[in-house]
Amino acid sequence: MLEVLSTPPLNSVQDLARPGYRGIGLCQGGAMDDLALSLANVMVGNAAGAAGLEIQTFPVRLRAQAELRVAVTGAACTLRHRGHVLPPCWSIRLRSGEELTIERPTSGARAYLAVAGGIDVETVMGSRSTDFKHGFGGFHGRALRAGDLLPVGTATDARRADDFGIVPPAVALAFTDATDTDGLPVRVIAGPEHDEFDQASQHALWTSGWTVTRMSDRMGSRLSGATLMLAEPREMRSVGIIPGVIQVPPSGDPLIQLRDSNAAGGYPRIGVVIRADLWRIAQARPGATLRFHRVTRQQAVMANHHNRDFIERVGRDAARYADMNSPETAKG
Repeated sequence: MLEVLSTPPLNSVQDLARPGYRGIGLCQGGAMDDLALSLANVMVGNAAGAAGLEIQTFPVRLRAQAELRVAVTGAACTLRHRGHVLPPCWSIRLRSGEELTIERPTSGARAYLAVAGGIDVETVMGSRSTDFKHGFGGFHGRALRAGDLLPVGTATDARRADDFGIVPPAVALAFTDATDTDGLPVRVIAGPEHDEFDQASQHALWTSGWTVTRMSDRMGSRLSGATLMLAEPREMRSVGIIPGVIQVPPSGDPLIQLRDSNAAGGYPRIGVVIRADLWRIAQARPGATLRFHRVTRQQAVMANHHNRDFIERVGRDAARYADMNSPETAKG
């Protein structure tokens, strides 16, 4: 068991989503930063899709009810354990009764905690993710509360390693030389209605900075910047939408649909954030500036491969490190 000693609102159990039900109006849900959750899982020997904790309000204090191997990735949070301060993207072994505190991040918005064996809550419609809209999945279909005892599955890999960390994805998967002052680079494909916007709007999409506003959550990230306008007024029928779609409502302020987005919408789609970069949006705090880099579908597919390769490489490295530091190796 993993005990929640204290937590602000909105933290939850998530896995890699509940696909296949948008036809009946259910969002796919799942971890906003699926890359971070996958990395945390492979660091502790889990499959990438095991359920873990999504932490978007801080600080959080947890206590192990048994010996547990955990990893925390995502936002750059300070970790406190046994009186020591640990860096982000770190894996540690908690002895029974020991506590771990995850403090407010210095950068990024969401942290992810994986535990060897995974958070073993009930599977609902093929997923352990919390669906906040409908109140099911996760831990009793709700956000975590102080006093919750989270069940942990049996770890498939009993090897023990010393504490270790990984290179953050923002470094390992950087694709530009942009600095912080240039804004957060995000790769985007032109959307179905891109060419129906006037020339000024098309130019602004690719050259302007876009500020993430406070009107952003798991449903979507609303941006402010230039006003985007169609060349000719048009009323669209509702169409299916997926995470990453950039819609433009009548206000002219773009909106990026995210994990808990509605299944359909009727605003024109000027662009689509590629799947490989949705984690970057998930880690963009209100006030952050985004800059869109236009890419092709082929480049989007290659970016997915790079993300997958990074996850697999971290998993292999973590396994090798565990082998080198296991008691059996030390005896040999």
